[in-house]
Amino acid sequence: MVEIREIPEGDADRMVDFAGMVFHQRIGESEYERESWRVRRAERIGAYDGETLAGQLAAMPARLSVPGGFLDCSAVTFVGVLPTHRRRGVLTSMMDRMHADAVAAGRPVAALWASESVIYGRYGFGLATRTIDMEVDTSRPLELRTVPDPGPLRLVDAESAPEILDPLYTRSLAERPGSLLRDTEWWTRDVLGSVDREAPGATEPRVVVHQGGYAVYRIQANQGSEGERAVRVGDLVAETPRIEAALWRYLAEIDLTSRILAPGRPVDDLLPHMAADPDQVTIKGDYGALWLRLIDVPAAIRARSWAADDTFVLEVRDARIPANEGRWRVKTGPAPSCDRTADSPDLTLPAADLAAVYLGGNRVTTLVRVGTVAEHTPSAAARLDAALAVPLAPFIADDF
Repeated sequence: MVEIREIPEGDADRMVDFAGMVFHQRIGESEYERESWRVRRAERIGAYDGETLAGQLAAMPARLSVPGGFLDCSAVTFVGVLPTHRRRGVLTSMMDRMHADAVAAGRPVAALWASESVIYGRYGFGLATRTIDMEVDTSRPLELRTVPDPGPLRLVDAESAPEILDPLYTRSLAERPGSLLRDTEWWTRDVLGSVDREAPGATEPRVVVHQGGYAVYRIQANQGSEGERAVRVGDLVAETPRIEAALWRYLAEIDLTSRILAPGRPVDDLLPHMAADPDQVTIKGDYGALWLRLIDVPAAIRARSWAADDTFVLEVRDARIPANEGRWRVKTGPAPSCDRTADSPDLTLPAADLAAVYLGGNRVTTLVRVGTVAEHTPSAAARLDAALAVPLAPFIADDF
């Protein structure tokens, strides 16, 4: 019989080894330094078969940006089950424990990046954000249609960067929901870590700062072009399009490089539209990013801001968290509310689909067409889309 209990902090390295085995990764000394800090700051849930760790899950207490503010969030990571213990309810038991812990801690949402996306819908997670990978040919000058801001740029060292960058980053979250707040450890170990886990051969990070923005980048070998180098952008934030143009122009003009690699950018990134020659900017990939779970539906509904003043009755289906199940009268607008009702529903939707549209990155009308959301009142889905709308697509730069 499998027992669910806390994994002691002293087993943080063991959890890194476990993840390496489950995800078929080679774990070296640098991986412990790069990954174990996440485990140490998390609530660690283990599934034990006797003294054998058969499954694990880590949930880092965090703050997630949502339209109009921030919500306490369980950032779920290091999830895995031994191949010898699959299809025995191990993951379900750990997820149920995570849900219960989040409720007890008063965290209304949970979030994760999915290694296998088909898994998490059945636990109430919906795909809430997407991201794109861009590549820019800088073997010739990058002409921009947006006039770059003339303000000065300066290079700063990684040690002093968190204090300088964090206010700029945090302010940006008010415009674009879906990201986690970062503390000094997150900046130091993840964003500004000496080794990029996605590009282990790249240099240590360089940081360029404008008074209204910044870029964190590294230089790496340009694959397929012997002797050439590429600029790899890890994080880029700008308060205005002109500042964004200034940062891209700087990156494009770095000597001895012929390409910019910009993985994990917002789906509505301006650069493809800024470039005078669109063929210089190529979208290399488009993929799912943050999966969201509403742990406490009424708290999440009341916490976000809304783009329209309206009223709906939503019938939520949630087999895993019974407190969310049922009909809710949702009033949007400047003083949102969410209360139980016996009235007939305007829309019926699974918890995963409510999570998928919550940040404003997906449309309820699309899910009605797909058939997973039922519309009982004509135009209710379109009205809810209007209330959920956000100015910029939700986005998260941190893969945890």
